[in-house]
Amino acid sequence: METLWIGAWVACLVVGVLVWGLIGYVVVRYRRRGDEIPRQTRYHLPIEMLYTMAPLITVAVFFFFTVEKQDKMLETVDNPDHSVLVTAQQWNWTFSYLHEDAVGGTNVYDVGDAAREPQLWLVKGQSVTFRLHSPDVVHSFWVPAFYFKMDVIPGRENQFSMTPTRFGTFDGRCAELCGYLHSQMLFHVKVVNQAQFDAHLRELKAAGNIGAPLGGEQSRTIEGLNSEAAR
Repeated sequence: METLWIGAWVACLVVGVLVWGLIGYVVVRYRRRGDEIPRQTRYHLPIEMLYTMAPLITVAVFFFFTVEKQDKMLETVDNPDHSVLVTAQQWNWTFSYLHEDAVGGTNVYDVGDAAREPQLWLVKGQSVTFRLHSPDVVHSFWVPAFYFKMDVIPGRENQFSMTPTRFGTFDGRCAELCGYLHSQMLFHVKVVNQAQFDAHLRELKAAGNIGAPLGGEQSRTIEGLNSEAAR
C-alpha cells in the first residue's frame, strides 16, 4: 500500500510539472504582440490526440496497480495466528480475541468507556484476521499507520488479514460519519511481543471480559440524552 501511495504521488507530480511547464511555455511563447487577434478556429490534431490518449493511459496504469495492490491487501490467511472480531457500534469499539491459547481457547474482549479508549493488541510478526461487525450503522475501521481501512457494515461481515511488522502504539478511528458521537470513536493499536500479548489476555480474563459481545442497548442509546439514536 505504501508503494502504491508514493508511486501515485510521484506520477501526479510528474504530470503536474509537465502541465504547468506547457502552460508557462504557451503563455510566454504565444503572448499578445499587437492588436491583431489570432484565428479562433485553429486546431492541432496530433496534440488533441495526445491530450485524449495520455489521460486514458494514465488512468489505465493507475487502475492496473490499484487492482494489483488491492488484491494483495485483501488476500486472506487460511490459518492465521490470531483472529479478532471487531465490533463497531455507536459509539465505541469492542475487540474480541477468539480461541486464544493463552486463555485456554476462551474468547476474551477489550472494550473502552467514557474515560478510556479501547486498545487492540497484536503480536509483531504474527498474522491476524479481522472480522468486522456492526449492530447499528455503517462504521469504518481505520488505522492510518497501516495505510488501510475497511467499512463495517450491518448485516455483512467484512474481513481482512495482515501481519504487523514493527513494535509500537498506533492511533485508530472510525472513518465513516456514524452519528452524534462519531468523533469519540477512537482506539489504540499496540503491537507487542508474544509474552506481553499473552499477559494482556490473561488480564482480560481475570477482569471478567469473557465472550465476544456483538453490541447491545448501548449501541442504540445516545449517552447523556437517554433517547433512541436515529438509524
